[in-house]
Order: sequence, then C-alpha cells, then structure tokens
Amino acid sequence: MLSTGPELRLLRLLSCVTIIYIVLLCQVTYAKRDFKSACSTCQRITDNFNKGFDRTSKQNFGGGNTAWEERKLSKYETSEIRLMEIVEGLCDSSSFECNHMLEEHEDHFETWWFKRKTKHPDLHKWFCIETIKVCCPKGMFGPDCNACVGGSDRPCHGNGRCDGDGTRGGNGKCSCDRGYEGEFCLDCIDGYFNEVRNDTFSLCTECHSSCKTCNGGTNQDCDECKEGWEEDDQETCVDVNECSTDPSPCKEEQYCLNTEGSYSCEACDKVCSGCTGAGPDKCQACASGYQDTEGTCTDIDECSQPEPVCTKEHEQCVNTKGNHVCICSSGYEKQDGECVLTLQPEKEEESEASETTTGPHGEL
Repeated sequence: MLSTGPELRLLRLLSCVTIIYIVLLCQVTYAKRDFKSACSTCQRITDNFNKGFDRTSKQNFGGGNTAWEERKLSKYETSEIRLMEIVEGLCDSSSFECNHMLEEHEDHFETWWFKRKTKHPDLHKWFCIETIKVCCPKGMFGPDCNACVGGSDRPCHGNGRCDGDGTRGGNGKCSCDRGYEGEFCLDCIDGYFNEVRNDTFSLCTECHSSCKTCNGGTNQDCDECKEGWEEDDQETCVDVNECSTDPSPCKEEQYCLNTEGSYSCEACDKVCSGCTGAGPDKCQACASGYQDTEGTCTDIDECSQPEPVCTKEHEQCVNTKGNHVCICSSGYEKQDGECVLTLQPEKEEESEASETTTGPHGEL
C-alpha cells in the first residue's frame, strides 16, 4: 500500500536530509583534497616566478638605447615590463588550476613586486602562506597551521611524513619510514631494534638476518629466529641446512644448494643422470652417451669404437656430445635412407642435351 499524507511527507524529508548529508560529506572530502592541491599549485607558481626572476636578471628593455630607456622609463630590473615577462611564464596553458589561481590573485604579484619585495623577499612565504593562505610553513598542517606530531622542526620525530605537511590540508598523522611504527614513529617494527631511544628521538636498526625479532645487532641477540634458522646450544640463531635432509627436497635431475635461511634446487649438468652438485664431477651416474673417467663424466666417442656404428655403404661417423651422427661420404647424398652418388652438374647438362637431340626413335 502506498504511503500518503504525513508519512509521505516524512519520507520526502528524510530523503532530502540524506541527500544534503551526502553532498556535504563529498564537499568536505573534496575540500581536504583541494587544500593540498591548492598549495601544490601555489608552490609551482612561486617556483616558476623565481626561475623567471633568475632568467631575466641580465636582460634589459631591448630597445637599443638602454641607458636612455632606464633614465626615462626607470630601471628594467624593477620595471613592470620585467614583471609581466616573468608572469607570462608562470603557468602552462593546459593547467586550469594554475591559470585560475594566477588570474584570481595577479594583483598580489604587483603589490609584492613594487611594495613588499624588499621587506618580504621569500615570495612563497608572503604569497602562499601569509597572503592567500593556501600553504603552511614546513612542519605544520591544516587550516590553522598546527604543528605536526613531533613538532614543526622534526615532524614525526624525523622518522616519517606528516599528512598535509606544509599545506592547509591533511590530518597531521604520521606515515612512518621503513623500520618505524606507532603514532609518533618512535617504535621499531619486527626485524628492527632500538639502538637509541628517548622521548623525542629513536634510531631503529635492522636485526641480523637470522632474527625475526631482536634486542641487538648480532645473531646472538635474537628473541626469535626467522624461518630457515634455528637456535643452537649457545642460544644463537644458525642456518638450517635443508639439503642435509633425506630424501632431498629437490626433484630428480636437480641438486640442493643450501643458502642462508633457505635453499634452492639447481639443474644437474646435462652429462649427469642424478647429481650431488654442479659440474660433471658431481654426477651420481653418467647420462646416456657419457662414461665415467676417473670420477668425471666424459663424452663417449662412438666413432672410435671397435664395432662400427655407421654400417651402410658410403657412410661415415661424426661424433657429437653425448651422441653421434652418420653422414654420407663426400660425393654422395642421402636418398631414401641410402647414400647414392651425387650427379655432377656437367653430367646433368650433358644428359639434358642428349635428351633434346635424341628423339624417341634415336638421333634426329
């Protein structure tokens, strides 16, 4: 049954309230993101202004009579013409944010150029932080430029990045550098230990490679060993030799290579049929076509055996690694598995000529 009267009005009111709430939430989210973007745009503008200032430092009016021009028109160094040349290069034509900010606040550049430059030489500070207020000093964040965690001099105690640092956005929370954790970036993650620690400073150093957690830098300082390591009688984490287990953890035609905290399976030499290590001298047995020669698998020269391996007429044997091939002797070619005499080109031509001059009933 459809709602009518007061119930319908209540539903409409609730729907409107929900929509307003969603719109406000989106605006707040966008505003937080926009604060950081606005500061980044302003920083880019002031950086480009400083570059343009340097670029034009040795220029003049360019009219040919610089002394007269500067006497009559004022010095180029402090002129409006120089200012305009610098301002023209501040934004790329494709950057909407940059051009919009420049158009909105262009008068401030004239004010700074003619009235504030001497007293306030840092354009970024005067324009972005103090005048249009889209940035904060380093180590501060948010609309009121509050100090980051750990203080503005060493945000996150020097061990992380403050969210919104230098902008009017962000929440000031720390994203800790590798090895550090906690709200203030003073604690060490697993695998690191505090080499130095007080209320305002922390130096986290990586544990020995054998330690999962530790209180010092050697394998004797492990609180817990990593996988692939085990504690010995002296309570020191030592490598587990996985290759000493029986059966081997590797497949056939592979050998086990122990590494610190782990192992790898490597392919045997092709002359081996099973092996204990790299090279032809570590074979458990020799592969087909190879023989054991004083502990090393070497190629068998089938062509030098007492019994010939190429038995067809006009064949000769060629030895290869681990095998051999039978080829036809010089002057012969393989046809249907047999070596037949190769017909010389001159004889072929004579044969063709003979066929053309001799008809079915003999010579013409």
